[in-house]
Amino acid sequence: MTRGRGRDGGPAAPRGVDVAERAGVSQKTVSRVLNGEQYVSEDVRRRVLEAAADLGYRLNNAARALASGRTRTIGVVALGTALYGPASLLLGVERAARDAGYALSVVNTLEGDPGGIGGAMRSLLERGVDGIVVSEPIDEGTDPLVSEVPVLVLGAPAGAGTDGWTIATGVDSVALARAATEHLLDLGHVTVHHLAGPHQWFAARDRQEGWRQALAARRCPQPSVVTGDWSAASGYAAGRELAARQDLTAVFVANDDMAVGLVRALAEAGRRVPEDVSVVGFDDIPLAAYVLPPLTTVRQPFDAVARDGLRLLVHAIEHPDTDLPAAQDQPVELVVRDSTAPPPPGKAADPARPTAHLPDGAAHSPPAA
Repeated sequence: MTRGRGRDGGPAAPRGVDVAERAGVSQKTVSRVLNGEQYVSEDVRRRVLEAAADLGYRLNNAARALASGRTRTIGVVALGTALYGPASLLLGVERAARDAGYALSVVNTLEGDPGGIGGAMRSLLERGVDGIVVSEPIDEGTDPLVSEVPVLVLGAPAGAGTDGWTIATGVDSVALARAATEHLLDLGHVTVHHLAGPHQWFAARDRQEGWRQALAARRCPQPSVVTGDWSAASGYAAGRELAARQDLTAVFVANDDMAVGLVRALAEAGRRVPEDVSVVGFDDIPLAAYVLPPLTTVRQPFDAVARDGLRLLVHAIEHPDTDLPAAQDQPVELVVRDSTAPPPPGKAADPARPTAHLPDGAAHSPPAA
């Protein structure tokens, strides 16, 4: 077989037809093998990979797959959302995977789709991925997800949702939510209301639990929880409801987008922030420092969480018979800005009430613009 010449006079780059001719199969079969599709015999798969390696066709990926039985591809189950937290985690995963020499194969699913995460994982397994990342998971109420490859679960409690292949990593949202609530209590508020995220999200549950623990530890009243959908619009709707509560002096909000909507609704109702009502958010989105007033919030290290999670996942892929290294402690920070203050005169708590502290490893920053 003789190939044509390239523009520089050297041999032209090998094509799929060249690999097919060398392996004695069709071009369609070559494509199926190199894309990791099923229903190809091991003999045919080996012949195609050997031909690709011999010809230098997709040399790196083909040779690696032939030598190691791996495709150097990591599957990602994403929720198809533009929310800051999930989008930031996905960007961090993409950067870390590229640095580790892996490609990504992404499948988007939607909230409320029965079996959506499980179906996405099955689709990725059919593509022959070496590992799977589930980003910002939700509880679909289905049976535990079972995988043939290591699974990295970002933002879920350790061991949640899958079998023994699971690696769960992230920040301690319970402790951080507790610290955010305690910040408001330490300012003298009698209690703290909570605007929660959708209950099927692990992150929403953890943040609500941290709020509950902080109030219980101080023996504070626990107001009824208002729930949003992470959007600023739902925060605005919740703010209109909360503004009517006469005992409202402080709100811990499960994310910054809802907090921004909440502040707008409070202002329209004549409730000033922070003079009348203090507000704390979660995530430290870029907008948080520039709204009026600048928002006190919990800063999450999304890129660091994604990078450390990928480090553990790649270790599990490449060294399956060894123990995982320890996860790295992630720096977290309660960023105090201008949306929190002591309660209005006459509405403060007993000054003898004990104070509390941030969780281990957390930093408490001074007010920032």
